[in-house]
Amino acid sequence: MMQIRDAIDQDAAGIADIYNHAVLHTTAIWNEATVDAANRIDWMAARREAGYPVLVAVEPDGDVTGYASYGAWRAFDGYRLTVEHSVYVGTAYRGLGLANALMEALIARARDQGLHVMIAGIEAENTASLALHRKLGFSEGAVLPQVGQKFGRWLDLHFMSLQLDERDTPSAG
Repeated sequence: MMQIRDAIDQDAAGIADIYNHAVLHTTAIWNEATVDAANRIDWMAARREAGYPVLVAVEPDGDVTGYASYGAWRAFDGYRLTVEHSVYVGTAYRGLGLANALMEALIARARDQGLHVMIAGIEAENTASLALHRKLGFSEGAVLPQVGQKFGRWLDLHFMSLQLDERDTPSAG
């Protein structure tokens, strides 16, 4: 049975493998350089230090099958209750509901932290990710044409958002 939990340093190699596959073979990540486990350990430490989670889905033997996280959407104080997330699943585990389970856990964590909006930035031709986010209740946002590039072509960025609570005004602080 798959378990979703907070990532630990021992998960870094599995996270790096999933990340690197997306870098090399998809337009889900708009980076072109791969990373190693040490890089992912540093990334996880920075997320934890900032108060943001990194969740992993793992097999009973500890193999990482997917991961999800969120971080600051923009660096200005006025955006402190808004985060942007990412979710990635290993190729052998796609289509099994794992991304949905990771996202539900991530959304619950964001609500527990008192956050107000979660942003998704999705390559506009990633129909599976767009469908997942619609299923989870994300609202359609802007599509920004040709703001990225990879594999020798322009990429459009589709923004979606999920309001996490119903408060009328932001809390002080």
